[in-house]
Amino acid sequence: MGSSDSDGPAPVIGVVSYVESATFGVWETDAALIPRSYVDAVVRAGGIPVLLPPVGGGQREIVARIDGVVLSGGADIDPARYGAERAERTKVVRPERDAYEFALLAEATAVGLPVFAVCRGVQLLNVALGGTLMQHLPDAIGTSAHLPTPGVYGSRRVTTLSGSKIDDIVGADAQVHCHHHQAIDRLADGLHATAWAEDGTIEAAEADGDAFLLGVQWHPEESIDDRLFAELIAYARRYRTENS
Repeated sequence: MGSSDSDGPAPVIGVVSYVESATFGVWETDAALIPRSYVDAVVRAGGIPVLLPPVGGGQREIVARIDGVVLSGGADIDPARYGAERAERTKVVRPERDAYEFALLAEATAVGLPVFAVCRGVQLLNVALGGTLMQHLPDAIGTSAHLPTPGVYGSRRVTTLSGSKIDDIVGADAQVHCHHHQAIDRLADGLHATAWAEDGTIEAAEADGDAFLLGVQWHPEESIDDRLFAELIAYARRYRTENS
């Protein structure tokens, strides 16, 4: 599609946030929050970010009021969602968030809302469509290259599939920021792998058709390269125009 379409009002992009314990001054409490890098990336790309706390319901009403959605990173998905026993390395799961995002994604895909899935997001997309995950990637590939020192993003080169959306956006290969210990195992029907790391790990997946349903295993919000977010905004602007 290209990200040059800039006519019309800025589209509203829902960004799913985390619910985690946080400290504010003298207060320590559960909070709905998101790394600022996500909202900054949406703003730089020309969108208006709105945080979606993963609690409660109302997903259909939310989808009716936004023009696109970002499924952000975060905790592991409960392996029960893909019919697996919880492995020792799967330590932090958020069942409430899982339930919220599965419902949100179902409503979004039902109407063709543009969806951009990041890290945990692409894993959730795969599981929601019937795929499975590797619960601890280093056990499968014999290296922790995708999961460096805690709090530090690694750098990996990915190669994209010629003719895919991700290839059109970032080119034949790209250097990306990564930090994940899980990854797609069995790819869901309806998705196609469109980028890989040097070790064969699936780094991007997307659906066929004209809709924007695309996920990456890396963290583009941590980069100054906003092309993926810009493409989401372009599709969201078109979606808004066609559904206004």
